[in-house]
Amino acid sequence: MAICIIDNEGKTILQVALSEITTISAGHPFRGRIPEKSGSDIRVVQMKNISSGSGVCWDAVIETELSGKKEPNWLMDGDVLFAARGSRNYAAIVDQLKGKVVSAPQLYILRVKGQSLLPEFLVWQLNQKPMQTYFDRAAEGSFTKSVRRSVLEKAFLTVPPIEKQKQILRLHLTLLQEKRLYAELSQNADKLMNAIARALIADKTLSLKGRKI
Repeated sequence: MAICIIDNEGKTILQVALSEITTISAGHPFRGRIPEKSGSDIRVVQMKNISSGSGVCWDAVIETELSGKKEPNWLMDGDVLFAARGSRNYAAIVDQLKGKVVSAPQLYILRVKGQSLLPEFLVWQLNQKPMQTYFDRAAEGSFTKSVRRSVLEKAFLTVPPIEKQKQILRLHLTLLQEKRLYAELSQNADKLMNAIARALIADKTLSLKGRKI
């Protein structure tokens, strides 16, 4: 059941279960190991191919073959993939899609209904701390944790107006860019310190070689 809240600016914020604003389906039901078959023109996205920060790494996606007569649930641009198994249950956007692509069975496919929710905002919210805490508490399994479909369906989203979603996403993108820049600066600083240390060792070695005993 959706709940409508009026914010301080007089705009409506929707609070709704994930199942009410998206369709949720499982990935392709491969039996056993996913076969690799070059030249099939059918690709499969697996958990190892996605990340919460960069989406789908298409260069690592393999071609495969599908069995059965049932029409596969082909991925579409704007779909959201949710990793239901593993130590962290995260979401990633599907974009820059080319050709026929399915997802592995360990991934849920979320497809937004209507125009009130941006897929990118859905990814952002699923990956934030409050939702991650919800998934951590609801996950089952001792060694390999998994999130049931029913748990995902009951996940409660807060959906602000589209413009607010865009503002949050712009801020998120800016912060990601800053984090990458800081990481690069840190790596460059480490390289500089290592270079100085090697130079000092080299100078010391040369001085020792030139010393008479």
